[in-house]
Amino acid sequence: MAATGKYSSAPTLNDIEAIAGEAFATIPDALTAHVADVAIHVVDFPDEETLEALELESPFDLLGLYQGISLDQKSVADTVTDIDRIYLYRRPLLDYWCETGEDLYHVVRHVLIHEIGHHFGFSDDDMEAIEARAAS
Repeated sequence: MAATGKYSSAPTLNDIEAIAGEAFATIPDALTAHVADVAIHVVDFPDEETLEALELESPFDLLGLYQGISLDQKSVADTVTDIDRIYLYRRPLLDYWCETGEDLYHVVRHVLIHEIGHHFGFSDDDMEAIEARAAS
C-alpha cells in the first residue's frame, strides 16, 4: 500500500485517488462487476447544492456520497441520462483521519465500500447492521 505511506504534507487529490484505486482493487470481483459503470471522483468538498440538499451544517460532515439510481431501483426500461458517481471528499476525509488516527487507507476504503453499498441499494442502517454482524 504505497499510497498510504507517511506524508510530510496533506495528501493531495491524486494521493486520495490512488488510495481509492488500491482500495477498489481489494473489493471482490462479484461486487465490483456491478460497479464498473460508476465513476469515482475525488474532490475537496461537497458542492453547495449537495450541502443544501442534505441539510449539512458543515462541508466536513460528509466523507463520501453516492449519486445515481441504485441497482434496486433501476429498470431496463429506464433511459440513462447520466452515469452514477461516487464522490470522496478529500478535506473531510483528512480531517477525520487526523481526528481519529485511523489508517488513511482504511478510512478511504471504508467510505468507498459504504458508497458502493448505496449503489446496491443498501441504506445506512443496512450497512451498519452488516458491519456489526461482521465485527461479532
